Amino acid sequence: MKKISVLFVCIHNSARSQMSEAFLNHVAGDKFVAQSAGLEPGVLNSNVVEVMKEIGIDISGNDTKSVFDMFKEGKTFHYVITVCDETSAERCPLFPGITQRIHWSFNDPSAVKGAGDEKLAKIRVIRDEIKHKIEEWVKEIG
Repeated sequence: MKKISVLFVCIHNSARSQMSEAFLNHVAGDKFVAQSAGLEPGVLNSNVVEVMKEIGIDISGNDTKSVFDMFKEGKTFHYVITVCDETSAERCPLFPGITQRIHWSFNDPSAVKGAGDEKLAKIRVIRDEIKHKIEEWVKEIG
């Protein structure tokens, strides 16, 4: 059986899309193959790496990728899911083929303010929201 291909997109591919990719591959890697990319690829968020590692998912070796490079390469996906704010999501290219676009808005871990532990606590909340959304979506898709 061919796996359902999913691309998660956010602005820098440094946090939300990386977590989404990791969760989908972790939770339902037998049915889905997830990738992630950004509109303006940046650097992997070290706080996100830390909170993911806390729950046994290591994304420290991931690279940030450009959604536009994937588009130019002619990659196709069953689903393209934007996980940034709606205005930024509108900048995502339309991929060829039969692609369903979905938008899920999550707060940006890079914009979280506070001291070390306070910041990590806020990022854990975002992480858990993403995990919950992925789990619910996987149940919905079947």
